Amino acid sequence: QVQLVESGGGLVQTGGSLRLSCVVSGSNFRRYAMGWFRQVPGKERDFVAAISYSGGETWYTDSVKGRFTISRDDAKNLIFLQMNSLKPEDTAVYYCAAEPSVAGDTDPNDYTYWGQGTQVTVSS
Repeated sequence: QVQLVESGGGLVQTGGSLRLSCVVSGSNFRRYAMGWFRQVPGKERDFVAAISYSGGETWYTDSVKGRFTISRDDAKNLIFLQMNSLKPEDTAVYYCAAEPSVAGDTDPNDYTYWGQGTQVTVSS
């Protein structure tokens, strides 16, 4: 059973930074492409960023390009989402997800395993 646990969320002011972490256990981490998604109440879960199983390719939704960076540490079964220049519209519950694939996808339905989420709140 693959388990994902996120951490690092919190309250930050506009323009601030946070780094989210997600630790993966229960399987060969290197077999999975990984993604970050976010969701606000009453809306669908939206793609934020993804990284290939090798870490050689990354993808971002347009609204976070240049501000967020996804990375992975295969030795520690961790993925990260460094979030800089945060805006109030970044406020959401952030989820990490794993997909047994080479490349990351933007569709949440393509991901097999999910974490429980971590709240990020950006105050104006």
